[in-house]
Amino acid sequence: MYLHERSEDIKGLTERLNFKEKVDRSLSLIKEAYETYGEGLVVANSLGKDSMVVWDLAKKVSADIRGFIITTRYKPKETVQFMNELVSEYPELMVFRNDQEIPGNLYITDPDLCCYYLKVLPTRWAIEKMGVNCWVTGLRCTEGRTRTDFREIEERDPGLIKLNPVLLWQEREIWQYLALNNVRVNPLYAQGYRSLGCAPCTKITSGENERAGRWVGTSKCGGECGIHTRPLKNGVEPDGDNGNRGREIGNVSNTG
Repeated sequence: MYLHERSEDIKGLTERLNFKEKVDRSLSLIKEAYETYGEGLVVANSLGKDSMVVWDLAKKVSADIRGFIITTRYKPKETVQFMNELVSEYPELMVFRNDQEIPGNLYITDPDLCCYYLKVLPTRWAIEKMGVNCWVTGLRCTEGRTRTDFREIEERDPGLIKLNPVLLWQEREIWQYLALNNVRVNPLYAQGYRSLGCAPCTKITSGENERAGRWVGTSKCGGECGIHTRPLKNGVEPDGDNGNRGREIGNVSNTG
């Protein structure tokens, strides 16, 4: 069976597997994918707790695995500092951002478009520049209302596999792994944040939904920035603009 042809009961596995079984499963998924795609396998590191687990797992599979970080002009200073420290430790982490001019209040007037410019487009650039065939994410199916239909192995873009090795993990299991393996995390978690993003669009909240603090007061509340829902490989947009907005704002800025 090919890597991307697996189909299993995600909800059942999330509830049935214990912590060790999930760790072993995640390592096995990354190992198999790395054996299949080699340097074409790249980890997307969001600098959040889930990404730090995935990065640590990937490094247990092979020290040669590369990664990329998408940053924006609106990231909190704590996140920027954490990013700089991480890149200093792991120079194989490349940083991409879009520095082109956009309306200063776009995150208020059109948060979807703001995320498209500052997150989706640089992700496309990273995938193209790094020659990615399989990108590895920190998605979890228990994290929020928009993350229940993902699979561990997906091919939403033809020719681009997305691997979600910690999809089955609970939030408490993420923190358990981080503690047991002495993996450091973004200091914003100590302030009470449960999900991290750009400063204007991320609040501290309580409640069951981890992502409830994202884009509060907008139609995107608790939702997605777009990198997991928009095309990344061929640049063809579902609304028919065929990536024209990407050409309008131009170039990649790689600070890695």
